Amino acid sequence: MKTFLALLAGATLALAATAAPAQTLKTVKDRGELVCGVSKGLPGFSAPDAAGKWTGFDVDLCRALAAAIFNDPAKVKFVPLNAEERFPALTKGEVDVLSRNSTWTLEREAKLGLLFAAVAYYDGQGFLVRDARKVTSALELDKSKVCVQAGTTAEGTTKDYFAANRMTLELVTLPTSTELVKAYEEGKCDTLTTDVSQLYALRLTMAKPGDHIVLPDVISKEPLGPVVRQGDDQWLNLVKWTLFAMINAEELGVSTTTLDAALKSQKPDVKRLLGIEGAYGEELGVTNDFVVRIVKAVGNYGESFERNVGAASKLGIPRGINQLWSMGGIVYAPPVR
Repeated sequence: MKTFLALLAGATLALAATAAPAQTLKTVKDRGELVCGVSKGLPGFSAPDAAGKWTGFDVDLCRALAAAIFNDPAKVKFVPLNAEERFPALTKGEVDVLSRNSTWTLEREAKLGLLFAAVAYYDGQGFLVRDARKVTSALELDKSKVCVQAGTTAEGTTKDYFAANRMTLELVTLPTSTELVKAYEEGKCDTLTTDVSQLYALRLTMAKPGDHIVLPDVISKEPLGPVVRQGDDQWLNLVKWTLFAMINAEELGVSTTTLDAALKSQKPDVKRLLGIEGAYGEELGVTNDFVVRIVKAVGNYGESFERNVGAASKLGIPRGINQLWSMGGIVYAPPVR
């Protein structure tokens, strides 16, 4: 009897787990547009151009999601949020998804009721200083005044790093990245710290970018990726598989320039990816050709990376560990099958 009751309880829990409300996708479809939370302006990742059009690596994921849902990457409303605003905006339902350089941590999932769909960019915290200081390592930053943004993981990581290496520092905490740069350029601090990708982006906004260097030291793990609310498995799956689709497309050689040829491919993995075989898109709540829509709209993962933050961009960030696993990096997506 006890065994039967235990099995019954387990079955009830399993049923409850599979019965999570699938409402976000319907809300988005009924509204006719996706509402995507992005940064307030981070070159290469999410920033409006001179005409007010949002572009960037994080923006591309929002447009890819809109393409998967509506077959139209323009059906996105971008909501700029700073570090302190981003998670409350998501939990309150002010945005459908957050795509803005946010680090995946245990506390953010367990305490805030959020879920990180996947890792879009593997990053780490670093330091930027004036080249004139002739500093070559973060271990030479003893007694520095360090500017850090409030509401980020960088403050605690900086304190830990300096304490572990028996160095002293003075932290200057500021609410936005714009104020961070302003304080640094005005000499209110001599060092700026945040994720390395953001350091490259912020350097571009400075009066003389060439006068500043990003030190080679990386002092933390900062896996960045899109974030959704807990309790809607269908939406979580669609967001994660939008990113996985872009990664798999690059791995299989499917790009904006090869898409037409790929649609004629006889390779089983390519046919599954592009919806020629199987009903994988319908299982996610979209059409089976959702990956075709995504590639047409923004390209594959590598195209988005290079165009926005990589060699073909002003940032010029090396792919590094953000290269595909088959090319020496650690970027890896589950297969479509």
